[in-house]
Amino acid sequence: MPNLKPYKYFDLVMTAFVAVLIISNVASSAKIVDLGIRLFGVPLAFDGGTLLFPISYVFGDVLTEVYGFRRSRRVIWAGFFALALTSAAFALIGALPGEATWQAYAGDEVYQVVLGGVSSGGIVLASLSGYWLGEFFNSIVLAKMKVLTGGRWLWTRTIGSTLIGEALDSAVFVAVASAFGVFPWSLFLALTLTNYLLKVGIEVLFTPLTYATVAWLKRAEDEDYYDRETNFNPFAGG
Repeated sequence: MPNLKPYKYFDLVMTAFVAVLIISNVASSAKIVDLGIRLFGVPLAFDGGTLLFPISYVFGDVLTEVYGFRRSRRVIWAGFFALALTSAAFALIGALPGEATWQAYAGDEVYQVVLGGVSSGGIVLASLSGYWLGEFFNSIVLAKMKVLTGGRWLWTRTIGSTLIGEALDSAVFVAVASAFGVFPWSLFLALTLTNYLLKVGIEVLFTPLTYATVAWLKRAEDEDYYDRETNFNPFAGG
């Protein structure tokens, strides 16, 4: 029987998740950062969204840990369609004719350089593909590990699920974006490695906050859901 219990804070967590997702994808298109750090000779350059996107995985962990995969699935799909709508909106704005004064000091060329990536076919497909695959694997792995561990050792499933989810997300995102010319293939290894290491590192650093948030929500919502009979099909209804 589906869990239809009403919650006080679920909508707020969902809103924060979607907001972080959209902001991080805009930041990914806007700038590539290079702090001059190298690992085994590979420059650790990263897109701007790398600093924010891992927070969406923290929210994903909290959602699955407290509310279960079924509700987390709805949030993942909400984020997917919100990101698609954001991309469509930027594409429409970019296609509309610019005002003369704006064209003089900024112009369509600047708009496309900074925000065009959010609406171009390559970056949109890369973002949606990486996000969808990574988030669902992250949530499914965490939910299954929670049952297997009997709810103990939260850090093992938040970090373990992130290791898998972020690996898929980073590799798919950079590969698809590079295939469509958003990033040069020469940066594939650097971007993939840096994205993965930074995202996992941020998740690890946020572990104490994740613990505190999960504990507080479980008390506040009187909920600690276990996905013992859950249908993990991403396309399942309910």
